[in-house]
Amino acid sequence: MKASFKFLNLCGSVYKQGNIVFTPDGNSVFSAVGNRISVFDLVNNKSFTFPFQNQRDIAAIALSPDGKTLISVDEIGKAIFVNVKKAVVLHRINLKKPVKCVAFSPDGKYFAVTHGAHVQVWKTPNLFVREFAPFELHHTYREHNDDVLSITWSDDSRFLLSASRDMTARIHPLEFNQSLYPKMLSSHRDAVVSAYFANGNKEIYTITRDGAVVVWRGKYDDEDGETLEIPDPEDEDFLLKNRWRLSERYWFDLAKVVSTAYHKRTNMLVAGFSSGVFGLWEMPSFTNIHTLSISQDKISSLTINPSGEWLALGATKLGQLLVWEWQSESYILKQQGHYFDMNTLSFSSDGQHIATGGDDGKVKIWNVNSGFCFVTFSDHASSISSVEFAKQGQVLFTASLDGTVRAFDLIRYRNFRTFTSPTPVQFSSLAVDPSGEVVVAGSADSFEVFMWSVQTGKLLDVLTGHEAPVNALAFAPTGNYLVSGSWDKTVRLWNVFTRTRNVQPFLLNADVLCVAFRPDGLEIAAATLDGQITFWETVDGRQTGLIEGRRDISGGRMQDDRITAANNSVNKYFTSVAYTVDGSCVIAGGNSKYVVMYNVQEGVMLKKFQISENLSLDGAQDFLDYRRMKKEGGDLMYDRGDESDLEDRRNPTLPGAQRGDLSKRRYRQDIRTKCIRFSPTGGSWAAASTEGLLIYSLDEGIVFEPLDLDIDITPQNILEVLSQKEHLKALVMAFRLNEKSLIERVYEAIPSEDIALLVRQLPRIYVPNLLSFVASHAERSPHMEFDLLWINALLGIHGRFLREHSLEHAGVLRAVQKSVMDYQKNIAALCDSNRSSIAYMMDQAKALRLRRQ
Repeated sequence: MKASFKFLNLCGSVYKQGNIVFTPDGNSVFSAVGNRISVFDLVNNKSFTFPFQNQRDIAAIALSPDGKTLISVDEIGKAIFVNVKKAVVLHRINLKKPVKCVAFSPDGKYFAVTHGAHVQVWKTPNLFVREFAPFELHHTYREHNDDVLSITWSDDSRFLLSASRDMTARIHPLEFNQSLYPKMLSSHRDAVVSAYFANGNKEIYTITRDGAVVVWRGKYDDEDGETLEIPDPEDEDFLLKNRWRLSERYWFDLAKVVSTAYHKRTNMLVAGFSSGVFGLWEMPSFTNIHTLSISQDKISSLTINPSGEWLALGATKLGQLLVWEWQSESYILKQQGHYFDMNTLSFSSDGQHIATGGDDGKVKIWNVNSGFCFVTFSDHASSISSVEFAKQGQVLFTASLDGTVRAFDLIRYRNFRTFTSPTPVQFSSLAVDPSGEVVVAGSADSFEVFMWSVQTGKLLDVLTGHEAPVNALAFAPTGNYLVSGSWDKTVRLWNVFTRTRNVQPFLLNADVLCVAFRPDGLEIAAATLDGQITFWETVDGRQTGLIEGRRDISGGRMQDDRITAANNSVNKYFTSVAYTVDGSCVIAGGNSKYVVMYNVQEGVMLKKFQISENLSLDGAQDFLDYRRMKKEGGDLMYDRGDESDLEDRRNPTLPGAQRGDLSKRRYRQDIRTKCIRFSPTGGSWAAASTEGLLIYSLDEGIVFEPLDLDIDITPQNILEVLSQKEHLKALVMAFRLNEKSLIERVYEAIPSEDIALLVRQLPRIYVPNLLSFVASHAERSPHMEFDLLWINALLGIHGRFLREHSLEHAGVLRAVQKSVMDYQKNIAALCDSNRSSIAYMMDQAKALRLRRQ
């Protein structure tokens, strides 16, 4: 089994904090997700997450005007400079203070950052020149007396407009001049949230937190001392030479202003409020265009795309990201992750969908290719403990602590069956028969296993014997055995369809946390609280292996730990185990920042994956700074994010009611993996972690296999052999070099009439590789018949070989099945459309003939 998995995408979390940025073309939006950045393509309906990471949660991001570079700053002021197209980190810089806002100049030569009460302007590093010190500080402005909240550049990149908590806004020149001093705009009664240049720099709009919009207009004094209106500015320093006067003052009268955006081309001002309301106003007349409430929590960030048609809004507490087209009053994008932690996940039979369940009682289904959630079920009233797809792929089963097991129809998107026990219990585990006719759930209260019929919804049987909560269940792939794991330190194997049941328990040394069947159903794996993974044979119950994984999974130190991370393996254990498709390996994750892959037969670790490098999560650091430790714990133990403001800690729902202690702080989240599953196709696996749904796929970047190469196998020689019509030789050489683009070129150059002969002569060692390539090529190629000819020839000629090694190549065969099923769906949809069109045309022709008669 290959272990070269790499990070593919992050789902289940679409926005956390910081600002939202549109690309220059306005078709994509960048959103901060923890210490990563996700990109949502609004035109192609896809999303992906960059592989690079900041050290901590991102506080501010900025995209250059050409869209080629990105700067991302975390909570403590450490920034990375990124090439967007290559998705690689070019430079790193420590700004040494928390940053509220970062902005590129319109010409892209500079970028400005807030530095506490100061504003720093840096020169943008050159992408094409390798420099020892790429960042050069241009100037630091120290006029403000409190934190600077926002920065805006003028269109000509010569002036900066800063808004501060000291209730002032100031105009700064880029090129410092001793004779010119920054202009101060005061007369505000609260902190200035943002300020904008408008009307060709002749006007300035400042917005305060208490809802005031102040319009400033510039005037200048001539030589006689008379004050005249400003003409078209010809003087380069007119912004600092003129006199800015308060012209109008307007009020929102809705709630506290949290975020704003201004579009110069349409003179449209957008404001987001602490009550979850956002509105659009036309300036400078301050005419309200639209007002809409999208949530009960504050709108943390908003922005407008360059054309002014779409608004992107983010809410931190809800983890929600919206893109709103205000002219048609419709959603372009509406995504939200789980409000609380994600507990469990399950892959569909084709590996294209993932279902997740969280503590918020919601079940969400995500598309693996697009990264979007396309349906959310909110029928449960409590935390979701387990989700399972039926093997047929059209039904989803969920178990919850509310005492119900529900079945959801994935065609009509509704709950069509609800299973309950005779007495109210909390269900902590779930398993579905491979035929989809029987569903079982384990209880955390009565220590029983309940079995229902999916067709009738009736309770078939109750399995007893465990003496502690049953928190792990799994059906054998053959469907005749059910394995259960419990906190009573036993694993029981049940033959559920016979009167004589084998309930002889397998005794262990610690509480059982999870169980899994090997894909052939002949082996069971169970992870326990002492960090071990134990393996048994299903037939005779003989123990076949034991993996001591506590040392492998240990790593990362909590803020209140008193011993080092290397020696702290007491609380490290696996909470989820899954077999790979071929059954040769297991992948396990748990109460740690690591996910580990083991070879079952050898009992050795193949690879260790670190799911996150986010130091904002507790347990991510291996070493603690004792200078920051106190008697009551680390000073970073508590979450001091949005809860630092009094209005954020106060609960306004009930008059006179108080939500806990106003001085209380929330603990930081621990980094951990709650559930892990392998895709049925074998090409990816997913983990439900603290940060969201992490998806890893096989690394296709491996260019060659050294053992299959010799000095004659080069791209030039392969193309030369292909030009000589030696297709078999060229194809074998391309597979040895294993460069994807070259294989595709050779593959598409082979005539269709030579496919059967070439497949018959192809060495068997290359059959799985060719079949996997054809399956992936069929997903994106319009040559449907060509790919089907290859699939037909490979399965017809090498069918016996593939059947004998079906377990080893199960992932490849599932990928082929998915490709063929996609072709069938596309052809069926096309035929239905053509049938309807033909029927319509025949009806029209018949009606025309009747009118002529």
